Parts: sequence; C-alpha cells; structure tokens
Amino acid sequence: MTIAVCTAQRFMHWFFLAAATLLLFGCANQPLPPESRHWVYTADGSGDTAAAGWAPAFVAYGHTETSNRIGRPAVRQEGQGAEEVFIDPEQPVVYFLRRSFTTGKGAYTNLIYRVHFSEVPYSLIPFNLTAGKNTGLLVVVTVNADNLPVLVTTVHTCGCYLAIVPTQYLPEDAFPQDWSGDILNVYGEQLPPLLDFKGIKSPQILVYLRPEVHRVMGLEVRDAHDLAVPPFRIIPMPVEAMDRLEHLPTMAGTTSLYYAEGILKGHVKGAIKPWETLSLSLISMDLFVGMDKAYADTGNPFYTSLKFWRRADSDMWDFPRFLRYWGWRL
Repeated sequence: MTIAVCTAQRFMHWFFLAAATLLLFGCANQPLPPESRHWVYTADGSGDTAAAGWAPAFVAYGHTETSNRIGRPAVRQEGQGAEEVFIDPEQPVVYFLRRSFTTGKGAYTNLIYRVHFSEVPYSLIPFNLTAGKNTGLLVVVTVNADNLPVLVTTVHTCGCYLAIVPTQYLPEDAFPQDWSGDILNVYGEQLPPLLDFKGIKSPQILVYLRPEVHRVMGLEVRDAHDLAVPPFRIIPMPVEAMDRLEHLPTMAGTTSLYYAEGILKGHVKGAIKPWETLSLSLISMDLFVGMDKAYADTGNPFYTSLKFWRRADSDMWDFPRFLRYWGWRL
C-alpha cells in the first residue's frame, strides 16, 4: 500500500511539473518584427448603431497569414459527406450581444463583441498550447447608465486568458480592494492598468492581437480618426447579432456553430484543443478544457478559473457574480 501511495504521489508530482512546464512555454511570448502597416478590423457601422458605438477595433499582426485574420463561421460539405464548420478568413464579421444587469450600485449594460479565427496553428517552437481550430475572442464593454464605459473585459471563447481593465469612469469604490494600479500581467502579456478616454473626441478601443495565438497583447484608446492614416489600414466588417451563430447556412437549411447535445453541448464544433486537454484536464476536472464554447445559457458554464470548485462563481454568464469572484465591486 505504501509503495502504491508513493508511486501515485510521484506520478502527480511529475504530472503537475509537466503541466506547469507546458503552461510556461505556452505563455512565453516571442518578440515581434516591426510591421510597416497595421491591418485594423473595425465595425462598418451597419446593423445595430448602439453596437457600433463602442465596438472595439482589432489590430491583426501577421495579417498575411490567414490564421491571423478575423473570419466568418461557415459550413462546407463535399457531396453527401458530413457537414464541417470552419472559419472563412475572407469574410470578417463581429457578432454582438447586449445584456443588462443590476447591482446594489446601479444598472449597467454589457456590450459583447465576438470574433473568430480559423485556427491557432500547431507549433513546438514557440509552443502553442492553445493549438486547435475555430477559435474565438470576446471583448465586453460594460457601460453605465450614462452609456460611458466603466470596464473592458477580454477573454478567449474558451474562458482562458481573462483580463478586466477599468476606465476612468469606474467609481473608486468599485475597484478591487487589492488593486495596485500596476501593469496587468496576463500570462505573459502586459496590459494597461486603466483605460483613459479623457480628451479624445471620437474614442476607439484598440485591441492588439498577437499572431498565431490571437492573445490580447495590447489595449489602448485612440481617436478613431487616427486609424484613417498610415500605418493603419482599415478592414471594415459588419456587425451581426450573436444568435446568427445558431443558424449558419447549409445545403439543407441551417446548423449551429455549437454542439446541441451530448457531452460536447455548448462547445464550438471542431474546436478540441489536444495540448490543453493533455496538460490541464486533470487540474481543471474538465476533459474539454480550452475548447471554445458559446457565451450563452447552455448549461455549459463559461468559467474563467481552472479551480473546478469555483466554476459557478467564475462563470462569466452571471456577470455580477463573476465580477465579485474576481474582486470587482461594481
């Protein structure tokens, strides 16, 4: 019995060491070569005017590679074969959802923007822990009753790499008690501790995307007019309702971006992440950890913490509880 216990302990020790090593290499960022032109995806003003008002712009480095381009979820089928969901990088689109909530301090609205990429390519050097297909990113702009942004939240559609960045419009008593005002370190990326909109006539939130992995490597507020001149080059994209993802056109009608039943219910079709499953499934108690999912009430929680016992508390769908879990006192 003692030998068995020691063997199990050694196994767990090496397992967690291996997982930590994978995480370390998966979050190690390589310096990027300078680019003479910055391709910027912006909402084209179509559709919901309120959505376009605070829609972020996405600066895509390495735009020559199709995997770094924002695309549109679509379906393809060869003959009588099975339908395959994929992301078409030639048709960028941003999906939008509005959700309101109240706390003891007031009424707020989340403006939720979702974009997709064809894949995070497989690579050993640098090691892409999140390699897999049909990946996505959420940017949530939380506005107060005066339609002023108080928080900007970024997270991958797997619930990974969460960052919550306040603005100068957030009341002082809503910050976490341990908030230091220091640069935010998000698994190797450095983000500003606060976004300042003061003095900017036409404020535009810029989200800088790291190539291949689509990590948010920078956030800033610029005047929208700055994007009309070099080195920026605008790529307009329509704003469409988030529920369009439930009705992707097919040869026979429509299908959802997400699995509708079974153990994969609520996950994005074709988005399994093998390296994350191997390294993090035991820690998170989730065989499909890292797999992209719907931001919706599907019964599949959009959790943002690997602590499986805090899965409900960190579920971003219940935004007030999610904020409390992460220390914000909105």
